Amino acid sequence: MMNSSEGEPISRTWVARLMKPQGLKSKRRRQFKATTQAHPTRPAAPNVFNQAFETTRPDRGYVGDITFIPTEEGWLDLAVLLDLYSRAVVGWAMSARINATLTHDALMMAIWKRRPAPGLIVHSDRGRQ
Repeated sequence: MMNSSEGEPISRTWVARLMKPQGLKSKRRRQFKATTQAHPTRPAAPNVFNQAFETTRPDRGYVGDITFIPTEEGWLDLAVLLDLYSRAVVGWAMSARINATLTHDALMMAIWKRRPAPGLIVHSDRGRQ
C-alpha cells in the first residue's frame, strides 16, 4: 500500500485500474546493465593524463565513454568524445549494437570535424568495447 497526497492508503493495482481507461501507463524502472568490464588479459595503457584532465589548447586531448540509452525498442548505445580544452562534443556515434565500430566511428567523426595535429591523446576507460 502507498499513501496519496491526502493521506489515504491506495494500492498500485487500484492506480493502474484508474489510469487504464485514460490510456495512461506507469514508467517502469529499467533493469541495471553493467557497462564497463576490463579485459583481463590485456595490459592497461599508461595513464598519460594522470587524472589531470586539462589542456592548454584545443584538440590536444579527448576523453571518451559509452553510455546506454533505454528506448521502447530496447537499448541504444552512444559513444561520445569530448575535447578537454573546450569540453565540447567533438565526435559521437550511435548504434543498436556495441562493438569496435561504434567507438571507431565516434573517433573518425572527431578527426574529420576537427583535424587535430599529431600528438592528440585520446583517453577512455578500459571497457571491452
